[in-house]
Amino acid sequence: MRSSPAHRTPSRPSAAARRTGYLVTVLIEVIMLGLIHLWPGWESVPFLTAQTGEVLTPVNASLVAGIVANLLYTITDPPWLRAAGDIVVTAVGLVAILAVWSVFPFDFTGQSFDWALVVRVLLVVAVVGSAISIVVSLVRLMFPGSARR
Repeated sequence: MRSSPAHRTPSRPSAAARRTGYLVTVLIEVIMLGLIHLWPGWESVPFLTAQTGEVLTPVNASLVAGIVANLLYTITDPPWLRAAGDIVVTAVGLVAILAVWSVFPFDFTGQSFDWALVVRVLLVVAVVGSAISIVVSLVRLMFPGSARR
């Protein structure tokens, strides 16, 4: 008996498509590092304060973790490795988010809109999303057949 399309388990994209996605992600993260440190540099962003330097280490670590993981995935990307890598990358990112929350290196004085509140809300959404992502990745790691990716 043939299963209907609604009952089929979605298949993974091809290896070539996955590798392309990993390389695009690496490119974006390298560009982000370049924008932060080279040109135009974080100092050029008018609403960032000198305290931004205090969060650069965890932010850099988050970007570098993503670069390393995605480069590794271009070589081999079994689901268990992707799940483990996602846990590590998301955890490092969560540390960066919490550092930004703690230091809050933003200055929105003179603005007619409460941008500080918007940034705080987005940081909370990022923390919640990261926590959910870590739990999902743990489930994928512990029960490899439970979800395809």
